[in-house]
Amino acid sequence: MKKWLERFKKHPWLWLVLVSFGAGFLVAAVQESFVGETYSSFDLTTFIVCSIVYALFFLLPIFLTLMNGAALFCYPEDTRWKRFFIKCQRVTIILGVIYSYLGWIFTDITGADWDQVLYNTEVHTPIWSGGRTTILVLALLAVAGYIILSSLPLSRIPPLVIVFSMAAMYIGILLCLTWCVQIMGKEQSFALGLDDMMWVFCLFPANCIMIALRTIRVKIGEWNTLEKDAGYSGNNIYLASLDKFLRKAENWPIAALIVMLPLLGVVIGILVLFGQQPDALIKAWTETSDWMLSQKTAPPNLQRDMHYLCTVAAGGHARVVKPLRMGERHGHRVVVNRQLCVANAFEQILEEKVPGVHRKVRYFYDTYGFPVAKMIRNPLAADMVYLLMKPMEWCFLAVIYACDTKPENRIALQYLPQTGRKKS
Repeated sequence: MKKWLERFKKHPWLWLVLVSFGAGFLVAAVQESFVGETYSSFDLTTFIVCSIVYALFFLLPIFLTLMNGAALFCYPEDTRWKRFFIKCQRVTIILGVIYSYLGWIFTDITGADWDQVLYNTEVHTPIWSGGRTTILVLALLAVAGYIILSSLPLSRIPPLVIVFSMAAMYIGILLCLTWCVQIMGKEQSFALGLDDMMWVFCLFPANCIMIALRTIRVKIGEWNTLEKDAGYSGNNIYLASLDKFLRKAENWPIAALIVMLPLLGVVIGILVLFGQQPDALIKAWTETSDWMLSQKTAPPNLQRDMHYLCTVAAGGHARVVKPLRMGERHGHRVVVNRQLCVANAFEQILEEKVPGVHRKVRYFYDTYGFPVAKMIRNPLAADMVYLLMKPMEWCFLAVIYACDTKPENRIALQYLPQTGRKKS
């Protein structure tokens, strides 16, 4: 065991990457063995891609979390271990921000508040928009406290500044804990089919908590090794008592806990002057729906068909896609605009006049149209698809006018329940 630790200490990052990729290949192999029971074919490209995804986006963050957990309870004297743990913290913070953003893309979690109507499996924001500024400022305050403690030597930082930095980090820890509680109250499916994986979004906050606690622990140990001056020599007994209290590093966590509430009050008071609500810190979590701390009930989601023109009609900006009315497709209500009606009327004509061509067109659409629909995840993307389809809409319209004696009647009847017509 000691020999392996020595090897790891010489090239820790190389070993960390190798172990992550080795475990990634192992997980992918196990998954392939289970899938192989249903599908006899083996896809090497899929296997390699899955291995890389598991290694980089799941196993490497887990191993970094284990390293930060070990660093929290270990305080090695070896300078190489010290440098490795410090680099672990920096890499964790950088990758945590990047991975959290990338991971968020693959969920159906939106930035919409609880009172907005969503579609299909979309979920409302876990943080109320009116409280995001307060959360952001408090998070930046915690980051500032961490930077001060981790970057500056203790000999250059007054004890009171150290205490306030720790208090700011305590606020950050509370934010991380609240975030984890809020997130874990919702089981949300990922777009890639990875169910019940919301714990992934708790890894970064959990690492932030461990990094903050280790930073406080390390600085307390460093202070006890420094040579100190005589301290306060005045006649004020209150300042003398405060100086004596703060010169003992073991008292810093208690002092920071006492200072945290006044510091929080001052920051919130300043934010109130800039338009934030006094209780925005609480409302940020409670003025939501779908989550653990939510106290609001959102309106039920509408069903938006994965027909990509249905997605455009329902998801684009109204002034661009111009929705006309509600229609019905496959038994559920959809938002209908003229482009959608024209496209469906065109497909009906193909089915009536040239069924062979219609089958090929339908096959092409089923192959490529549904993947396009899954990529339309915001109003801007829907607007772009609508504009790109505009020339095709004009072509469809020309065909309809050339083949139907009452083209506008055919277009108007699309997606009406009573027509009994086939909906594409």
